[in-house]
Amino acid sequence: MGLPFLDSFSAAAGRGVWHADELGLADAQVVATGHAALDAELPGGGWPVGAMTELLLPAPEAHVWRLLLLALAQAVAARGGPVVLIGAPYEPCGASLAAQGLPVEALMWVRSEAPAARLWACEQALRCADVSAVVAWLPQARVGELRRLQLAAAQHEVLLFVCRPESVALSASPARLRIRADRSEADASQIELHILKRRGPPLAAPVMLPARNERMAALLAAARLRRKLRLQQQGVAPAGEPAASATVVRIDAWKGGQDALDRLAVVA
Repeated sequence: MGLPFLDSFSAAAGRGVWHADELGLADAQVVATGHAALDAELPGGGWPVGAMTELLLPAPEAHVWRLLLLALAQAVAARGGPVVLIGAPYEPCGASLAAQGLPVEALMWVRSEAPAARLWACEQALRCADVSAVVAWLPQARVGELRRLQLAAAQHEVLLFVCRPESVALSASPARLRIRADRSEADASQIELHILKRRGPPLAAPVMLPARNERMAALLAAARLRRKLRLQQQGVAPAGEPAASATVVRIDAWKGGQDALDRLAVVA
């Protein structure tokens, strides 16, 4: 025969216990990803604020903007501060990002090839009250170094995304959320998102997202059509699909001491 106070305690405790076979609730603020299918699989329905999200990518530049752009634009609108890009593999295309809601003036690009300098810049950005989000490419970061970044993000409640190669998928990580992104082999127009770590059960199947948003796909299709019509008017048959291109102009570059990092803004 059970004791009444123990039965009451168990019932009360059960209401506040997370069960491993259930998708956990967020224990902090989240920012919606802008992708309904992905939000449905994340605790709280979005990217965690004040925690590290680790993105494992087949190439440093692959899928980053497709996954993060909408959330970064929301963060800038809410907090008003810049998005700090640390070690981005290529200069951002300001016109493309601005057309999708992320203002050019909200971008700060920190360039350095030295792993220690990237880590230092990431920690400093996380401690800055004006920063809305940090996206860092840290392929060589060790677990202890990532743990420091996780703590800094938690202390200052900043969105933090760390991009690393797929090869580290089996290594330990302090990230709250860990996602591997791949282009679908069955359908090249889709991205497969494998959620490797979350507060919840393992994901049985990857989340599928279009590789390009509808507006960008429409713009590229219109550009191809215009080129085809122009070539037809000139009597030249198109030899194939053209590669998408954009003009980027670099402005506002400054340099400090020997270990200083450049700040760049871009316009197009």
